[in-house]
Amino acid sequence: MEPILDNHMHLDPEHGRGVEAVEEFSRLGGTHLLVVNKPSWHLGALPESGDDFEHVFETTLDAVAAATEVLEGRAWPVLGVHPGLVSQLVDDGRTPAEAGEIMRAGLDLASEYVANGRALALKSGRPHYEVSDEVWDASNAVLDHALSLGAEHDCVVQLHTEASEDLTDVTERGEEYGLPAHRVVKHYAGGRLRGPTPSVISRKDELERAAEADEPFLMETDFIDDPDRPGAVLGPKTVPRRVRWLREEGYEAAIRTAHVQTPERVYGIDTVATLDD
Repeated sequence: MEPILDNHMHLDPEHGRGVEAVEEFSRLGGTHLLVVNKPSWHLGALPESGDDFEHVFETTLDAVAAATEVLEGRAWPVLGVHPGLVSQLVDDGRTPAEAGEIMRAGLDLASEYVANGRALALKSGRPHYEVSDEVWDASNAVLDHALSLGAEHDCVVQLHTEASEDLTDVTERGEEYGLPAHRVVKHYAGGRLRGPTPSVISRKDELERAAEADEPFLMETDFIDDPDRPGAVLGPKTVPRRVRWLREEGYEAAIRTAHVQTPERVYGIDTVATLDD
């Protein structure tokens, strides 16, 4: 068996399929997962302080433990604050600055999980939709805080941002804090990207572009585990199926890049050794 890693999947044991989705992924040959906490407003009331993220993070850790029981390899948690929370909080009456303060507090709590070994990486970013200048500035301040925490705790920061093939502005800011560019990962990336390591959404056209580029990349589904949107964004079977397709197309080296070499380089995880865990 060879490792097959989905770099960005959500699991919702309270409202969604939870471990059933992992079982589906595993049956198709999937072995490893990075499980990212769902947006906090999907798992409870809007936060008023950093402590209000604890339920979201603990729910994710429970889902990761259940997933690891199913997988031939294992799962790891990625914890943080979805950048869309700024709009939720502003619509609820907070100023952008107040929203940013709550979000930075959530990231502080997430970084404690990284520091004590309970989480692998942080999640942050900035809105991928039009916002006011005040919200944009507050969001970039949150992102800067995440990058500084990534440097402080020597961990990856996964980004949820606008679509772009050039995010060197973000990695340059990360490098100012001491976070290497390759340890910034762009979630839902296309097949070509300057700056962060791309976590390529597993559509054939984008995967082919990534494979042809012969650069480090990861694969993901961004499965959101929402019962109202089954299979969105891509279903849990997709990464194993796309690995099979890449092999049929002759991209054997790209498979090893995405599922062995890049996870080791970026996260420091050994997907081959952990098949034996």
